[in-house]
Amino acid sequence: MANILAVDDEVAVLALIRNILQKDKHVITTISNPDKVFELQLGEFELILLDVMMPSVDGFTLCQSIRNKVDCPILFLTAKAMDNDIMYGLGVGADDYILKPFGAGELRARINAHLRRENRTKRNVLCIGDTHFNLSGKEITIHDEQISLTKSEYEICEFLAYNRGQVFSKEKLYEAIFGFNGESNCSAIVEHIKNIRAKFAKFQVSSIETIWGIGYKWI
Repeated sequence: MANILAVDDEVAVLALIRNILQKDKHVITTISNPDKVFELQLGEFELILLDVMMPSVDGFTLCQSIRNKVDCPILFLTAKAMDNDIMYGLGVGADDYILKPFGAGELRARINAHLRRENRTKRNVLCIGDTHFNLSGKEITIHDEQISLTKSEYEICEFLAYNRGQVFSKEKLYEAIFGFNGESNCSAIVEHIKNIRAKFAKFQVSSIETIWGIGYKWI
């Protein structure tokens, strides 16, 4: 099951996509006005489908605008089958394209193949709401502003965010971050999280929840 965004100015096409992909238990958000895409929390989507030929913002332009905000697969839905169009679409940041008209079996197979690949490959970027993780650079930004974190603080954030929704005791967090031979002790986790919360609070963001008597989770 994946959270998928579909953008197409034809409402009938969006209804068809929803009906097809819901068979695989995917959660589908549909947008018929491409201008509305920028109002969404794009980092929450695991795959994005974009129609190419739309009246206000074409799919190529939209892809260029959002590519640096998301690391998930972007697939074009297009009736433009010319090689130059396909090459241009892939060049602006798309991962694949599906030609219209498409069959239900092809749409499901292509999307599920990309989702399987994403599950096998660690992303360079992890986005949860307005919080963006640069995994290669070990940096976190909120509203495009970098948060100053220590190495340990960053590692705690990344671990909890990658396991979003799961609760970890301070002992499990300590083991995951520092290993058994760490120089600190489990009480350090409490202090690290206290510092993380203070830094995130400056951006009016509260991402780590305490589950009293159990541990912590990323929400």
